[in-house]
Amino acid sequence: MSQTIDAARLTLLLNDLRLPAIKQGWAAFAERADKEGWPAARFLASLAEHEIAERDRRRIERHLVEARLLPGKTLDSFEFEAVPMVSKAHVMAICAGDSWIDKGAKLILIGGADPDS
Repeated sequence: MSQTIDAARLTLLLNDLRLPAIKQGWAAFAERADKEGWPAARFLASLAEHEIAERDRRRIERHLVEARLLPGKTLDSFEFEAVPMVSKAHVMAICAGDSWIDKGAKLILIGGADPDS
């Protein structure tokens, strides 16, 4: 009975703290931690990492919805010949590496609407 009360209380606390991913998955993490004998710090770190990963996933999902990007638009389908002032080699070199991300640089590709799309 005490475990049920503790689980219900924990659910309320995690809800108040606005930790939805931990609230959803803590039981599975706890079961694994018990089976594998994790120290408390590892258990807590795993829960925190899970929460952060889920927040990142939801943020990216939200930004993609807000951007209202057309589905199927990728660099592979970009017609570089239609815009000769854009160097395909330069764009592909930028995308192949991630140093622009490490530097915090912005990469923005803007194009007009294609009436045939």
